[in-house]
Amino acid sequence: MHVLVLVETVLLAVLTVLVAGLLRAYGTVLRRLHQLDGGVQASASGPLTFQVEPAPSANFGPAHDVAGTSLAGEVVSARVVDVDHDTVLLFLSSGCTTCLTFWTELAKPVPLPPRTRLLVVTQEAPAERPDELAGLAPPGIDVLLSSQAWLDYEVPGSPHVVFVEGASGRVRGEGTGQSLKQVAQLLAQATGDPAFVTGARAAKPSRDAAQEAAVDRELLAAGILPGDPRLYGEPS
Repeated sequence: MHVLVLVETVLLAVLTVLVAGLLRAYGTVLRRLHQLDGGVQASASGPLTFQVEPAPSANFGPAHDVAGTSLAGEVVSARVVDVDHDTVLLFLSSGCTTCLTFWTELAKPVPLPPRTRLLVVTQEAPAERPDELAGLAPPGIDVLLSSQAWLDYEVPGSPHVVFVEGASGRVRGEGTGQSLKQVAQLLAQATGDPAFVTGARAAKPSRDAAQEAAVDRELLAAGILPGDPRLYGEPS
């Protein structure tokens, strides 16, 4: 009996070593593939502070086109419903401390999937001053002043993000965070698309793209984002 227990213990130890070795080897392969794909390994981030529960597609709320004024005072309208692109609506203000982090981060390239537009939406005067917003908004960022949009999307406060699927005209995810990076992670998990973190990817053969997309969905469902140290056999 003691001999049987000893043999089982030895076998368990051997299996543990083999599994650990396989996981480490798999992590090394993923790292090499990630480098060959032109990706940049992201640094580990702290815990997310926002809370969001993406609803099933049948329960997504309807979206609304956004109408208001530009920073120059021009009357403009941005279509987000029944269009061939998706839209990330980023609701910001000039007064909140957290929003200042977003305004600063917007000066750098924002990773987005193909056919996805980023639109910053603020409230109108007297809640906001266009000249003050102009000093915060980096060049190349679309900013629209629309208090009605805040009402349409029932924005609880700033910062707040809403992702709209243009083809269906439905909201696919929303929430808030302490930085644009956290919002990108939120969108990646809510939509199952890691391109919100990594940016648009180069075209690949359809079979490879389908397999990679399936793997990405499984990882995102498990809360593992691009750059997670667990992908490379490192402690989290």
